[in-house]
Amino acid sequence: MDLSYTQNMEDHHVWLAFGGRTPGTYVDVGAGHPVADNVTFRLYERGWRGLVIEPQADLLALYGRLRPRDVALGTLVGATDGEAAFHVVDRLHGFSTTIAAHARQAGEFGAAFTTERRPMARLATLLAAHDLGPIDLLKVDVEGGEADVLAGNDWTRFRPKLVLVEAVAPVTNAPTHAAWEPLLLAAGYRFALDDTLNRFYVAQECPDVWERMPRQRADWHAVRHMYEIGRAPENALHPDHALAKALVRGFLASLPWLDDATLAAVLKRGLADGRGEGAALPDLGSEAFRFALGRIACGYDGGQIHEE
Repeated sequence: MDLSYTQNMEDHHVWLAFGGRTPGTYVDVGAGHPVADNVTFRLYERGWRGLVIEPQADLLALYGRLRPRDVALGTLVGATDGEAAFHVVDRLHGFSTTIAAHARQAGEFGAAFTTERRPMARLATLLAAHDLGPIDLLKVDVEGGEADVLAGNDWTRFRPKLVLVEAVAPVTNAPTHAAWEPLLLAAGYRFALDDTLNRFYVAQECPDVWERMPRQRADWHAVRHMYEIGRAPENALHPDHALAKALVRGFLASLPWLDDATLAAVLKRGLADGRGEGAALPDLGSEAFRFALGRIACGYDGGQIHEE
């Protein structure tokens, strides 16, 4: 399945710009979840690798499990080396930011945030520390801090062939590229595409990428979109539907054998509502809870065979 994982076909446009070439190298600043709404996962599937930078610990940990070829860093990226305040938005991880005003705006969606001091590094510092060789793609999506990220690169030494930058403000969607586009143009990059969410720029020394890069957003139906296939066990069109159903059956059959810590962790996630809050856990040591596990599992562990 030709599947796009992104909000606005960003990965499809990047794939067109590089003519389906594999492998390649990317730097993903503000990488987010390693699969959902991720610009570089489609590239990773096709043999690319690179540096992914995501300061939210839960998301960063997933890269080691799902994308082990990548180098994953949890630092902030900005215009200086040192440290800075990072505002972590509850539940809506895509709104976490170094810009306090943007974090407060996430309150419009019922999300609170906490603030912590975190290490910060210039992009040039990170690239010098991790010798990636030629960089094909630089993607920047840091909820309002894009200008600082771009200002922290050495554009003479590190010249990605294609630069993709989110170009609207969080929540309001007001255009933001006036704050940082002059820097890219002065560094020898040519504007190629505005997809209504991001802007794409090609290094002037890469005419092949320039020629292949679309000037208009591709037709929405050129690819299948991740949101269209939904959750794997529930949609037969999902590419992993059969595997997901087998995992569900196997998990339910294994319930009586799971330790209390695992059961508590699973229940905590399952009971969480849209705000990240959850109902109280049942008494895992009670007979009633064990009876419930047995009743659930017996339909899958051979105790009772019944096909819907």
